[in-house]
Amino acid sequence: MTLPPESSMTPWTCRFARLLPLFLLALACAPDPSTEGAASPEGTDSIQTAATLPPSYSDTQVTAVAQPTALAFTPDGRLLITTQGGQVRVYSGGVLLTTPALNLSSKLCTNSERGLLGVAVDPNFISNTHVYLYYTFNKFNTCSTNITNVAVNRVSRFLLSSNNIINPASEVVLLDNIPSTAGNHNGGDLHFGPDGLLYISVGDGGCQLGDPTRCAGQNTTARRLDVMLGKMLRIRKDGTIPTDNPWFASAGSRRCGNPAGVPSGTGPCQENYATGLRNPFRFAFQPGTSTFFINDVGQGVWEEIDEGIKGADYGWNTREGHCANNSTTNCGAPPAGMTNPIFDYKHGTNPSPSPFQGCNSITGGAFAPPGAWAASDDNAYFFSDYVCGKVFKLTRGAGGTVSVSAFATGLGNSSAVMLRFGPSANGTALYYTTYAGGGEVRRINFTGAMNRPPVAAFTATPTEGATPLNVQFDASGSSDPDGDALRYVWTFGDGSATVETTTPTTSHVYTAAGTFTASLTVRDARGTSSVQAATRRIDSGNTAPVPVITGPLESLRFYAGQPLVLTGTATDAEDGTLPASSLSWRALLHHNEHNHPLLPPTTGNNIPLTAPQPEDLPAVMTNYVEVLLTATDSKGRSTTVSRYLLPHIVDVTIHTEPPGLTIEVNGTSFVTPVNVKSWERYTLNVTAPSPQVSSGATWNWASWSDGGARAHGYLTPGANSSLTASYSSALAPSAEGMLDTVSHQE
Repeated sequence: MTLPPESSMTPWTCRFARLLPLFLLALACAPDPSTEGAASPEGTDSIQTAATLPPSYSDTQVTAVAQPTALAFTPDGRLLITTQGGQVRVYSGGVLLTTPALNLSSKLCTNSERGLLGVAVDPNFISNTHVYLYYTFNKFNTCSTNITNVAVNRVSRFLLSSNNIINPASEVVLLDNIPSTAGNHNGGDLHFGPDGLLYISVGDGGCQLGDPTRCAGQNTTARRLDVMLGKMLRIRKDGTIPTDNPWFASAGSRRCGNPAGVPSGTGPCQENYATGLRNPFRFAFQPGTSTFFINDVGQGVWEEIDEGIKGADYGWNTREGHCANNSTTNCGAPPAGMTNPIFDYKHGTNPSPSPFQGCNSITGGAFAPPGAWAASDDNAYFFSDYVCGKVFKLTRGAGGTVSVSAFATGLGNSSAVMLRFGPSANGTALYYTTYAGGGEVRRINFTGAMNRPPVAAFTATPTEGATPLNVQFDASGSSDPDGDALRYVWTFGDGSATVETTTPTTSHVYTAAGTFTASLTVRDARGTSSVQAATRRIDSGNTAPVPVITGPLESLRFYAGQPLVLTGTATDAEDGTLPASSLSWRALLHHNEHNHPLLPPTTGNNIPLTAPQPEDLPAVMTNYVEVLLTATDSKGRSTTVSRYLLPHIVDVTIHTEPPGLTIEVNGTSFVTPVNVKSWERYTLNVTAPSPQVSSGATWNWASWSDGGARAHGYLTPGANSSLTASYSSALAPSAEGMLDTVSHQE
């Protein structure tokens, strides 16, 4: 999943929510991208606001990193950070090293939720220096989705040298050819278990393998044992398969991920350890035990945590959470052979339990090592939700009873992608990655009864303009977790004297042209200063460029799969017209309160983009595309603007003859007649259940008005349309013993 949500409602707009279609409401209630103003280069601007935590805990920034996906520590204390774009970064000695240890960008697909997604360090790293990566390989020189030759996910082993460089030639592919069918639901987490074996989480690929029209709840791939999608996998360090894997000895079993090629046959994959998962994005082992929990991202109703069990079937796509798929009422004990989650929580604005208000996407998870934090935290499982920006604490008591409470809030959208406990200067910390604020790695420390440091934050107005530039600074956003009064220490970056104030506001005039970094440190009444200074970039004598998106036009209503071209221009008061090399594009597929990346940051102009299809049938009215253009001038000043692109929505009215019978569309049952919303060129999988009993008669399907089979794909046309399923009924025998048959045909 890598994947940033950003949506909010204004009181005015949402007062009229009932008057707006869902899809337009989603747009009306989203932030105005044109107000983003100038964005700063990585690491230049102020850090994200710290999370709200219980007393005795603190949240601080470790480093800024764009699109950080996963973390792992080496035994010698180095922190490895992977980025979706394909880099392995090393944080050592308190700094992020400038040179990436490895850059796989040339062989990756990074569109949608693809990229470099997972990292693990060998338990014997001191002697062999092995690290393991999970990434999406551009195997067929195309990163398109839903085609025959799709990109594949693989696991490879590399050597990390003592000088923090990974030689690409050291790669040994261990596990290969896991299809990234639709670009999403890749999973991608890696951990060594106490048995010394490598465990790997893999999503269901988003759409059905071999049938790109069957996505979301219609995708049955996780139920198949002959593929590695929707599974937990387990392999040895050399890629071979443990002989006690649950399907290793099954008839016709195969090593499906063999780097030498996928073996023929349809037998079970020997790598499979557990099945029935939708998108097991992250999982974690409890230290010193074989227990591990799997965070499986849900579809429309439930997010779930599963306990890792050899040979388990967690039920997707027939079940979600502890319920039948897409249900809040058909819940309880699972069918025979399936395993319920140990905990799940419901989507929605008023879910139960209440701490999960607005939460829709489970992401990171980590167990607290005994003795690392407070005694009440020992072996607690901390997990995060990407959409609502919260971290929760789960404890399990005698008999398996589970208790969950909110631990950290206010992490922001797109957070936290991954959680991992690791060493810090103050003991053991909970590290997490976030896409918020351009990307960061942060850590939460347990401070006990110590005085906790304050947190600095401020705004600057304006941040650019002609010289002399008079800037107003406001540090009202600074805070002290212990409630102490603050003093404010300002450095303006232009060689002028440092200023200390007892009030949060001040001003400064920049008399010379240049780019400066203003910084703020705050100090509490006991003399403890903020761990990090907050910073803002100030441009005196330079103004930000003005980008304009020229295509596609706002008036466009795209069809599913439509080829689009992103075009734009940018002018700058100092530089004039900026070249294409100064433009960078991104595209997002929005869905309710979260989004999925469609296009990773891409430099240039006239950038091709294929319009997506909706994620599922309910998303027809809530999915839309946002295109973002960032222009950067010669002095590094940037501005980002965006444009919303809407799909062409049409009505498909479905009838039965006679009326009142049931039909299925994309796995959802409807009583006819029914008006179904669809996108132009989106395939609706329609099924006419047969036989059906209605009005005392048994009805057998006879035909569809488009000539299709009883279950077939209906390619939505560009205009409103209708579709009719005709049935024939066998009536009860008459008094004369004759059987009358009535046929209903269009």
